[in-house]
Amino acid sequence: MEKTTLNIKIDLNAVLNGPNPVVVELGCGDKAKSFSEDGRIGIDLVDLENVDIVANLEEGLAFLPDASVDKLYARSLLEHINNFDRLLTEVIRVLKSDGVCHLLVPHFSNPYHYSDPTHVRFFGLYSFLYYSHSEKLQFKRQVPTFYTESRLEIISLKLRFRSPFKGRKWWKRLHEKIFNLSPWMQEFYEENLCYLFPCYGITIEFHPDRDRLKVSGG
Repeated sequence: MEKTTLNIKIDLNAVLNGPNPVVVELGCGDKAKSFSEDGRIGIDLVDLENVDIVANLEEGLAFLPDASVDKLYARSLLEHINNFDRLLTEVIRVLKSDGVCHLLVPHFSNPYHYSDPTHVRFFGLYSFLYYSHSEKLQFKRQVPTFYTESRLEIISLKLRFRSPFKGRKWWKRLHEKIFNLSPWMQEFYEENLCYLFPCYGITIEFHPDRDRLKVSGG
């Protein structure tokens, strides 16, 4: 792939120092509204009409200062990223202490995601727990947290069930309601039922765990 030249198409300093919350959308693609309409700084590899910053996210977010972002969205992006740990570390760096990141990632049981040749990874219930000491979720299974110094505090983690076929959507909504009843039910589903009732993806909300965060800048 050709190296992407960073192209900042808005007055970024004015936005970062302005009176409004700083909202960033990573991998925004061909988003319907411009920054002036929805207030989101759209960042993507491809220079599309409403992309505000053209950048290769594999190289991080060096153009954003530490603790400068109030809200960050990344939907259906992280499965395309080879250097996942680096980008997640950068997301944690640029979020304010009370900033929130909203993610949608594919669950490993979703067969549709294997059709896309640009997908390089999939996710499960525990994927983000490797970066968190949070006990809020109360999962029975514990995972090691010593692989990385990046730390986040998980606010919410939900299994999402969807279908492109209209007549099956009610069935998927029922799955979503039942399997998100509790952390115990989420774990039971993933261990025993996920290939019987495939999950579309996982939504996660988190903010930086500043008490445990050991990384800084860069």
